[in-house]
Amino acid sequence: MSKYDIIVLGSGPGGYVTAIRASQLGFKTAVIEKENLGGICLNWGCIPTKALLKSAQVFEYLKHAEDYGLSVKNPDKDFSKVVARSRNVAEGMSKGVQFLMKKNKIDVINGYGKVQAGKKVAVTSDDGKETVYSADHIIIATGARSRELPALPQDGKKVIGYRQAMTLPEQPKKMIVVGSGAIGVEFAYFYNSMGTEVTIVEYMPNIVPVEDKDVSKQLERSFKKSGMKIMTSAEVTKVDTSGKGVKATVKTKKGEEVLEADVLLSAVGIKTNIENIGLEDVGIVTDRDKILVNDFYQTNIPGYYAIGDVTPGPALAHVASAEGILCVEKIAGQHVEAIDYGNIPGCTYCSPEIASVGMTEQQAKDAGYEIKVGNFPFSASGKASAAGTKDGFVKVIYDAKYGEWLGCHMIGAGVTDMIAEAVVARKLETTGHEILKAIHPHPTMSEAVMEATAAAYDEVIHL
Repeated sequence: MSKYDIIVLGSGPGGYVTAIRASQLGFKTAVIEKENLGGICLNWGCIPTKALLKSAQVFEYLKHAEDYGLSVKNPDKDFSKVVARSRNVAEGMSKGVQFLMKKNKIDVINGYGKVQAGKKVAVTSDDGKETVYSADHIIIATGARSRELPALPQDGKKVIGYRQAMTLPEQPKKMIVVGSGAIGVEFAYFYNSMGTEVTIVEYMPNIVPVEDKDVSKQLERSFKKSGMKIMTSAEVTKVDTSGKGVKATVKTKKGEEVLEADVLLSAVGIKTNIENIGLEDVGIVTDRDKILVNDFYQTNIPGYYAIGDVTPGPALAHVASAEGILCVEKIAGQHVEAIDYGNIPGCTYCSPEIASVGMTEQQAKDAGYEIKVGNFPFSASGKASAAGTKDGFVKVIYDAKYGEWLGCHMIGAGVTDMIAEAVVARKLETTGHEILKAIHPHPTMSEAVMEATAAAYDEVIHL
């Protein structure tokens, strides 16, 4: 039986990062993966979707070339080549992880892993052969998959999840997107930009319901302007796939409506991969589809840990990576601080992009804070005007008493690259006054953070 210091089950952005950090700390490390290195994020999530969205953005530029004084006659796209580019990008990233495994002398074990009692993992290869490995520490990082609702069973052809949405053989003329979280709105934007007629159906009163309401309203305006149909406070009660396409019965406050489309994308959240991986055999405690862990990702059974989507924290790639690093550093005996889950940035890569960290305005009020709120629209930004990307704004929320930066919410071009300023500033307990007096470069999109802060303190110049 092969013996390791650390075995990581799963090689997504949680698993492979954990394995690399473990190796750096001197642990003999192995990672077990049943599909491709990099997991869902690199192969079927974060990375390939961004490649699709970039193609959509370039196509949008071509269609609006005249706005920039340029002439492009009859811009068109080859849908299959757009998909192929996305797959090539994902393949390249997965090969990059293979290189990192070799560089860090990490053993990659291909197969389906199940944890066993006594700090063991049984791995079944594609040919059905089972091999048992042991380790002092076993870290579960098996991630999640598309969640299926009883009313929306996925057949992979007419009712699909995000995997199929990335590799459709041909572009649909009409698409229904159920759910308007990050996955839903990113695919809605992509297909709409490509020329598909898109309808979004959202159960909650606002699209992107976890975001600040002002952000939700702005995205709805932008999406409607681009030709999408938005249905909020709406629920798909049944689907009919017996005909050529799909018919979805949607229940709203006004009654029932039947939508017809070529394909329906179910983007109603994720389901953790915790079934059939041996948790019950070991006695690892779960609750509501999540593995319960402490601040350092230890389960209730010594020697077994869990990180990423399978634990109660936010299901985000950067969170899984941070959890894995903290987990192995704690195992190594380093002094580590528990992650502050109140300072996790969230990013959505539709157009306009969305980025946020901290409390929404409503959450700050509900928490009893007296607040100062500043909002700076990109329509007043010189850089945004020059770039032709005036949709959106930066909104900041400060505690009126001490100046603590409670929340930052952005929607606009490139804001996913801007949110880190707020994350770092909040980590350093920076005040609104310090942000206001920190000189931001002009003209940039990022100076909108300073301008929004100035608005909160009644000192705004350009509005």
